Amino acid sequence: MTKETKESGFGLIFIVLIASIAIASLWDKVQIISESIHYIFDPTIGKLLDWNLTIGMTLLVIIITIIMTLVQKYGTDQEKLKSLKEEQKIMNEEMKKFKDNPQKVLELQKKQFEFLPIMMKHSMRPIVYTGIPLILLFRWFMDYFSSVSLEGFKFFGFFSWFWYYLVASIIFSIIIRKIFNVH
Repeated sequence: MTKETKESGFGLIFIVLIASIAIASLWDKVQIISESIHYIFDPTIGKLLDWNLTIGMTLLVIIITIIMTLVQKYGTDQEKLKSLKEEQKIMNEEMKKFKDNPQKVLELQKKQFEFLPIMMKHSMRPIVYTGIPLILLFRWFMDYFSSVSLEGFKFFGFFSWFWYYLVASIIFSIIIRKIFNVH
């Protein structure tokens, strides 16, 4: 892999990550950021959560997971990812065959490590499209759930909003990725 390929693949992702961190850190300092997001989300997502917190949050997790899955599916080269995973699977099987030959296993591991940057570049590309919107959404969630009436609220009696989102998104992501055949 050339230096240009690495830079073109990770440079934009790095910029989006830096911008996301900047937005998150400036949320309370630059009022226009938080006010504009509240202007959009309070009458939409806020009303859904006000209607029924658990059902509303579950619906939001499903919608966000569907959007993220579609971005993953159409923002990546699915055939390339599938072929890379197949090659890794073959190498893992080879490593099992040669488990008594450390030199051969080391050689296969070295070859397998060459796939990591390629896999990472292909699978991380959707962050360019979703990084900033997710940061804005999470900052809005932090404001919403820290409001006086919701302080201390727990989903199902023990999940904070973040942990509920994380667990539910993992569960729904597994299901939705199978439905949309995303690698």
